[in-house]
Amino acid sequence: MSFINSSDLNGTFLGRVWRPEVSGPSVVTIREGKVLDITSKVAPTARDICEMDNPAEYVSAVDGVVLGSLSEIAESDPTDLSGVHFLAPCDLQSVKACGVTFASSMVERVIEEQAAGDPQKANDIRNRVGAAIGKSLRNVKAGSDEAAKVKNALIAEGLWSQYLEVGIGPDAEVFSKAQVLSSVGSGAEVGLHPISNWNNPEPEVVLAVSSKGKIVGATLGNDVNLRDVEGRSALLLSKAKDNNASCAIGPMIRLFDATFSLEDVRSAELDLKVEGRDGFVLKGHSSMKEISRAPEDLVAQTIGRHHQYPDGLVLFLGTLFAPTQDRDVAGEGFTHKIGDVVTISAAGFGHLRNTVKLSTECREWTFGASHLMRNLAQRDLI
Repeated sequence: MSFINSSDLNGTFLGRVWRPEVSGPSVVTIREGKVLDITSKVAPTARDICEMDNPAEYVSAVDGVVLGSLSEIAESDPTDLSGVHFLAPCDLQSVKACGVTFASSMVERVIEEQAAGDPQKANDIRNRVGAAIGKSLRNVKAGSDEAAKVKNALIAEGLWSQYLEVGIGPDAEVFSKAQVLSSVGSGAEVGLHPISNWNNPEPEVVLAVSSKGKIVGATLGNDVNLRDVEGRSALLLSKAKDNNASCAIGPMIRLFDATFSLEDVRSAELDLKVEGRDGFVLKGHSSMKEISRAPEDLVAQTIGRHHQYPDGLVLFLGTLFAPTQDRDVAGEGFTHKIGDVVTISAAGFGHLRNTVKLSTECREWTFGASHLMRNLAQRDLI
């Protein structure tokens, strides 16, 4: 089964696959249901294509070598290094993420913090916070005078939180989600740190951004969230977010062209489905129409005169999804179990599917930037 709908194959897609015969990655695109290797000295990495003036034009016209059908390669096992399989579509780009960009998500972060990782306490707080806030934040523009008034009202209610500041204040939360080349692609296992007992997937749109701050395309991502770890202290954010296989991106970057633009990102509707071995099914949704900050504003707060990214970046935009559906115990909400299959999908983007394991049991990340450079040099590509 392909991870991109046939109706979307008229778009321009950029991705990466592992090629066992060269013991390294290749840059690919899709044409007529076939996966084409378009790696060359002109553009040996996905980063190089994203740095071009018109990435979609280049990808649409460049010659390539057919590796096989999209449906066959999409079903390949990413843990089998002897076969061609898809990787995360980014390579040298920094992996950044924005948090608390949706009003409902912000409320959940306030709850997590005040509950200090206790699911039952969180349920009690959720009811109290909901009574005080309701839906009043949905139409509030972050950083506006109105937002400042709302924040002051919540503080007066004894509900101040650092999440409130980044949720409706002038400055967005932007953090480093993962190390360069550490992200996993569609079909791979996604990891939970073993110290976590309360966690969930986070379905998000991920922007591909050049070193000049130009948004050139978008894909999907799972910003795996350890609710109990981050809830204990915001200073544990890095420990909660950056672990082996904890960042999934894919299936491919859809480049901006005549068929796909930033407007499609703004109107994207993301669906989430979690299927457990125990028969449990969780469905969720995240609508980009409800984001509190414009995608271009989040990019501007990440890259600019204050911070450069010479190889560009990919940027998670945050999620509206916050799971409250009970899985086992009433009042304790949702948490992952080993073996859960997580599928994130959106029209025009395809779907990103991963199986949940512990980070300590996922395949180790061993192919870093130095390995990539040596591999490309051996192939006479740099």
